[in-house]
Amino acid sequence: MTIKEAEKIVRSFDENNNPSEDEVFLFTEALKFLIDEKHDPEDMMCLGGYYYEIRRFDLALKYYEMAAGYDYDQAYECLGYIWYYGRTGKVDHKKAYEYFSKLMDKGNPVAAYKVADMYKNGYYVEKNQKKYEEIIEELYPKTEDMYNAFDPVPEILTRLAGIRKEQGDIENAIELYQDAKYFLARRIELNPFFGNLNIMKWLITDLYQLKEFDHENFDLYDLYYLLNENCRVSFYYGDEELEIQSEMANGKGIAFAGKWFLDIDSFFRDASINDYKLTGVASRLFGFKIKEAI
Repeated sequence: MTIKEAEKIVRSFDENNNPSEDEVFLFTEALKFLIDEKHDPEDMMCLGGYYYEIRRFDLALKYYEMAAGYDYDQAYECLGYIWYYGRTGKVDHKKAYEYFSKLMDKGNPVAAYKVADMYKNGYYVEKNQKKYEEIIEELYPKTEDMYNAFDPVPEILTRLAGIRKEQGDIENAIELYQDAKYFLARRIELNPFFGNLNIMKWLITDLYQLKEFDHENFDLYDLYYLLNENCRVSFYYGDEELEIQSEMANGKGIAFAGKWFLDIDSFFRDASINDYKLTGVASRLFGFKIKEAI
């Protein structure tokens, strides 16, 4: 294998929506080869990110620490997440705070809202709601200049929405949740990472605690709310009408495209049309309608 061949394999994998086991093997081997040959922390982060996404957190830690050895800022952010959530089986808020605060001092907004979370929850530092709110309020104006789908706009907006809710400004909280939902949907279409899906699920839950569900106007991600009840929902993908049947209230699961999904999380993670995940074509789905409540 040459460097050019390995780089081509990595690019092809990134463009593949549903890779086979052989393609996954080639991808990981290509990245390991590139890491050995080039010692580029971006390759280390790419492989670590893949392992994180498939929940092989031990391997993710290995490659994130490797990239951190080259003083790579993104590695510190990812290591902060691993220790904050105890992904490898042990929570270490001291390590998480050290990684996040180092990046916060460099102006990293992700690290800043995670440090804010630590003040809110009293993780390693003394609980301080005022400090939490100050950091989030300072971050909010910066979202106006964030356009990339992977910028932390939804994370900042949902936190601020929670603050507005506590302040009694329900209208602004709803607006912030809706803006976060739009931004996050763009990101998920590019990368249906389980962390992004979890943010969307929590966002939808919080949103519909503040406003009534519009049964005449909803989209794919509103199904995080709707599919908790027994119902049949139809929608269109091109000229094809498709149907989802939820029997979650009976504990049976969700049926779609000839398959049953145990719960809403597995539905959003795995449901697909012609080998394309629903989340990957969400912007092309339309005409959502409740056909009947079961």
